[in-house]
Amino acid sequence: MKSFKMLKSLLFLLLIFSSGSFSSAQSFKMEDIISYPLASELTSCASGSKIAWTYNDQGKRNIYVAQGPDFKPRKLTSFDEDNGQQLSSISISADGKWVVFVKGGEHSGNHDNSLTVNPSSLIAMPIVEIFSVPFAGGEAKTLTEGDYPVISPKSDRIAFIKGGQIWQVSPDGSPAAKILFESKGTNSSVQWAPDGSGLAFVSSRGDHSFIGIFADKEKTIKWISPSFAKDDMPKWSPDGKKITFIRRPASGGLPDSILPRKHNAWNILVGDIATSTVQKIWSAPKTLSGSYPTTDGGANLMWSSAGRITFSSYHDGWPHLYSIKPEGGEPLLLTPGNFMCEYIEMSHDGKWLIFAANTGPDVLDLDRRHIVRVPVDMSKMEVLTPGTGVEAFPVVTGDGANVAMISSSAILPPQLAVMSFNANQKIRILDNSLLPASFPTGKLVTPKQVTFKASDGTLVYAQLFEPAADAVKSKKPAVVFVHGGPPRQMLLGWHYGDYYANTYAINQYLASQGFLVLAVNYRLGIGYGFEFHKPANAGSNGGSEYLDVKAAGEWLAARPDVDKKKIGIYGGSYGGYLTAMALGKDSKLFAAGVDVHGVHDWAFVNEGSKSAPDAALAAKVVYKSSPIAYVNTWMSPVLFIHGDDDRNVYFSQSVDLARRLEQRNIPFEQLIIPDDTHHWMKFSNQVKVDQAIAEFLVRKLMK
Repeated sequence: MKSFKMLKSLLFLLLIFSSGSFSSAQSFKMEDIISYPLASELTSCASGSKIAWTYNDQGKRNIYVAQGPDFKPRKLTSFDEDNGQQLSSISISADGKWVVFVKGGEHSGNHDNSLTVNPSSLIAMPIVEIFSVPFAGGEAKTLTEGDYPVISPKSDRIAFIKGGQIWQVSPDGSPAAKILFESKGTNSSVQWAPDGSGLAFVSSRGDHSFIGIFADKEKTIKWISPSFAKDDMPKWSPDGKKITFIRRPASGGLPDSILPRKHNAWNILVGDIATSTVQKIWSAPKTLSGSYPTTDGGANLMWSSAGRITFSSYHDGWPHLYSIKPEGGEPLLLTPGNFMCEYIEMSHDGKWLIFAANTGPDVLDLDRRHIVRVPVDMSKMEVLTPGTGVEAFPVVTGDGANVAMISSSAILPPQLAVMSFNANQKIRILDNSLLPASFPTGKLVTPKQVTFKASDGTLVYAQLFEPAADAVKSKKPAVVFVHGGPPRQMLLGWHYGDYYANTYAINQYLASQGFLVLAVNYRLGIGYGFEFHKPANAGSNGGSEYLDVKAAGEWLAARPDVDKKKIGIYGGSYGGYLTAMALGKDSKLFAAGVDVHGVHDWAFVNEGSKSAPDAALAAKVVYKSSPIAYVNTWMSPVLFIHGDDDRNVYFSQSVDLARRLEQRNIPFEQLIIPDDTHHWMKFSNQVKVDQAIAEFLVRKLMK
């Protein structure tokens, strides 16, 4: 009997790999739905109509450019290997002659961002280098080793960071790169003066940071009102005489409690370059929602040509845009309403803010993104891209005539698009031919918005992917997908971020297999206001967000078309953490799961806080908020996936949990990706991971 069961399992696996499918419901391969070119790093020139971006086409990352009025994409580089080397910091010189970018590194990590990555396991480590290439076409030239390049407004120099110091090089590489000056601390956030005669920067010095001004002529550094504080985000006035920046409290002080939520204070200051004196023009309200914003771009501080300073704040309960006079006063709310603003850019003429927001004429726009514009000096916003699509990362061309963006839909992945910079204009995808012929556009489903309540009454939003009615049994297996972040929001269409664009594709694939898939937007996520984003007793302080994940499983189990004994779960990063919590706490509800580079022990979060008044209680809460606390009740099968050069979640988090399960004779499976990071820099590794997720869930839940 045992041999017969083994033979059945072997035949099942042979069917999987010989047919290239996991079930009779499948109509396309995993590679078909993830092999599209993903657009990112969109930028525009300060003059004219030139734009540039990257396409990651099955791991082959290249720079593309286009120019109005036709905006026909043109490939500018020839990096034709899947070697895991990221392209970032793309910019076009103000005169339109040069495209500058960085090749190499990992720029989305929480630690070790300065280190190079080597996911191809080459015997010689790659280095992080700055390149330039003529916009008109030509050979991409290596300028120097370095990172975070910023081109001067005169287009003659590039400032960049190397070893925590600021260097410069010319766009054509001649003369060679040289250090501009040496300064204590780690220097960053370079901002050229409007006339290119010097630059502002941030000097981080551990528990405090300063705003510095380097003047070309004097070859001196001037510090703008140094204090016992952390100063950041310098922005020049249009005339170059003043600078605005953010000031927050420095580290240190009396030991504070760990568990309660706290206000994180911040202020906006304006400094005079000539005298180094400053004036505080605005202080955030001393409320929880008045804390420094943690959505994309933080305060998003900018100084417009219209004589107003613009910024983001959460103090009315939503991440909105405001503007204020340089001398202070009451800030003007530019974007009233129950929605969030992110990926905020200012038009090159300084008159408009353009951004992505989850608002529009349709109530379902709460789970989408559309491009919105608003003048910097009046509350008169316009949604430029209403409809059922998802649009993000807008940039206005230098001539102010067009806006470029990343656009997607429920059935089309993120692509480059343009439209006239006016309301009610049609979006134009730049080149539909870039999608491979095998892409299964006609075989995908449109997710539906659903809501349900957690056990404590919290309203939870989710998107439901339902397989075709004729492709599945009446009782379907189901999967809960848990996003990472946690400040993310899954949408009613293809996600604009590369990591979550990939998971959206996996969800579509699982639906094609016959799974009913529920992508849950749990508390701690963005898009639903401050109290949802910053809830009490969440994360390491109680894990209250797990109630939303459990509610998602129970919502599926209550459906008459779901086999409640075959509900699985998967997620990556923070989603991996919540997957592990689900399998440890509720194995009776979640029959199997895939934990991709999840956090499993929160103890490291409060390391060094032993002197806090509530340290003993916090230690207990942190432990109970961690998956390691529930190993004894863990029964469901799990697949762990982790890259061992992860700069977001330490590889040791998975090593430790796996060892704990092993010591209790709890079986698990594992897929280790040597030398790759949290974001699967190599496409071949991405394929391997995606296929492993699907194969495990099918094998455990489709029997």
